[in-house]
Amino acid sequence: MEPLIAVLIGVLFAGGVYCLLRRSIVKLVIGVILISQGANLLVFTSGGLLPGRPALVPSDGTVPIAPYGDPLPQAMVLTAIVIGFGLTAFLLALVHRAHQAVGTDDINAFKNTDT
Repeated sequence: MEPLIAVLIGVLFAGGVYCLLRRSIVKLVIGVILISQGANLLVFTSGGLLPGRPALVPSDGTVPIAPYGDPLPQAMVLTAIVIGFGLTAFLLALVHRAHQAVGTDDINAFKNTDT
């Protein structure tokens, strides 16, 4: 399972970098989203993938039954998802305002404006 997820992480990062290198601002936002999701998946995978073994303490015990996935990367990824959503909302508002001001989403068109 880990090799498949490693390939998926590589594809997300490669697609994100490719989108960042395009001239469109919308593709730039898509690239930021892809890279953030690739980073989230990388952190999540680093905690260990153990299907069916949650880090829950049974009602009659004091510690989870080993082996279990590390809950810290899961909490970090959950926080990163919320922060990424906020960043995406800000970028979309910025793209909307830039499109209103310039009339296009081409990055090169922003250099030639007189505002």
